[in-house]
Amino acid sequence: MLDLWYKNAAIYSLNVATYKDGDGDGVGDFKGLVAQLDHIAQLGVDCLWLLPFYPSPGLDHGYDVTDYYNVAPALGTLGDFVEFSHQARLRGMRLIIDLPINHTSEQHPWFQQARADPQSPFRDYYVWSDTEPEDSAEGVVFPGVQPSVWTYDLCARAWYYHRFYQHQPDLNIASSAVREEIFKIVGFWLELGVSGFRIDAAPFVVEEISSDRPPTRRYEFFGELRDFLSWRKGDAVLLAEANVAPSELDHYFGSGSRIHLLFAFLLNQHLFLALARGNAEPLRWCLAALPRLPPFAQWAQFLRNHDELDLGRLKPEEREEVYAAFAPSRRMQLYGRGIRRRLACILGNDRRQIELAYSLLFSLPGTPVIYYGDELGMGDDLALPERWPVRTCMQWTADETGGFSARLATRSRYDMIRDAEYAPSKVNAAAQQRDPDSFFNWLRRLVELRKGCSEIGWGDLSLPQANAPSILVQRYTWEGQSVLILHNLSQAECRAQVDGFSAMHKLTDLFGNRVYASEPGEDSMIELDGYGYRWFRIVQ
Repeated sequence: MLDLWYKNAAIYSLNVATYKDGDGDGVGDFKGLVAQLDHIAQLGVDCLWLLPFYPSPGLDHGYDVTDYYNVAPALGTLGDFVEFSHQARLRGMRLIIDLPINHTSEQHPWFQQARADPQSPFRDYYVWSDTEPEDSAEGVVFPGVQPSVWTYDLCARAWYYHRFYQHQPDLNIASSAVREEIFKIVGFWLELGVSGFRIDAAPFVVEEISSDRPPTRRYEFFGELRDFLSWRKGDAVLLAEANVAPSELDHYFGSGSRIHLLFAFLLNQHLFLALARGNAEPLRWCLAALPRLPPFAQWAQFLRNHDELDLGRLKPEEREEVYAAFAPSRRMQLYGRGIRRRLACILGNDRRQIELAYSLLFSLPGTPVIYYGDELGMGDDLALPERWPVRTCMQWTADETGGFSARLATRSRYDMIRDAEYAPSKVNAAAQQRDPDSFFNWLRRLVELRKGCSEIGWGDLSLPQANAPSILVQRYTWEGQSVLILHNLSQAECRAQVDGFSAMHKLTDLFGNRVYASEPGEDSMIELDGYGYRWFRIVQ
């Protein structure tokens, strides 16, 4: 029998290098991460997703890999990784690691051998052209930063393809040797205790590129990878990053035979549009428009992650609405499509709106993903380039280094927030763990509540109408049990009347932004504060 643990899980995402320095060299490491596992366990999550920790020049925050079978020396050794994996398992947490197999670093030995010798077996690991393709400027992922997807290499005397930065040559998925190498990488980390892989840039992983014909995609590779994974470890999962249109989702889920979890980018973008408008209709429309998933598939829901908040699937005028509300300055925007701020900054550090956003996140169909530091309401540093503002050091204590490292803050390899409103003296884990009213402890209760509402992970969703456009109503039903969840996206309080709900329905209040005086159901009206939320169980 398949283990579908991911259907009712909560995931916590972190970067080892910026989480906790355990040896005082100014870089986070696995020793430091092990020392802080209890913080994550206290939050109640049951799965960790680690951003890349492989050896790398660090030009793209570790996504430019030089060795897929090792740990970056500054972060520790393979032995340190195994000890971390063991300690996480003791605390009931599974482990997903990033798998950036779309490209390698140009410094990877495979590429160095490929460029030096046309007869090298590694030449076919990459995509080459003797002349510059006519469409070399088409398809760039980072407009304004990346001029082309083809770069001439003097040593190879040929052009190589790179969907992302020029220091990241793409691997050639058409090569059987490359596909076999990917299977070896997956098998290696499974043996070290990993329970799954987050496939970076999934649409480009399966993209076959040629200099003389249009690209095609080998979606069947996801099925091959799933088969390999399942035979090696029955409960292991694939989590894919694929910001694609609903019409393309079948290629990834494959009727339940390919990807297990897919990030819900379209829903994420409409959530922020709804928040910007104070109107639930964009969310309601998107929830209704998404296709029904195969039984073994699941959405991964998120608010923010380590990249920009991508708004590329919104209409231009909708994107401008979100910009006006949450990123009015050009320096807050990125690539003409995204926002490079953390959640607390996007929402003006307003506790009411931050709680509303997280309550929405945990109420959406799928598995919620929390980005490290957001459980504290950490800020960002817009002085940093591109996507780096949201990748600053975790803040553990109120001292100058935020408890991240024993080194002086000026000698740390990574950046610490200096802004007075978000500095460690104001935002840190130690203080919030002690404070029963802190955001950390509020989120801990939400995680616990979500795990008790298995209807969300397993059940069917319906969207009853309410009497105000600002109210989103969700009802989940599974095995004869139902939960009813209401969110008010407006700052104005209201009394909600829900279609199909009457005084005959008895509701048990599970969670809300405050204790309400009136019992729901007495007059079929449900009271909601501005930016209020209420979770109920329907008693049959």
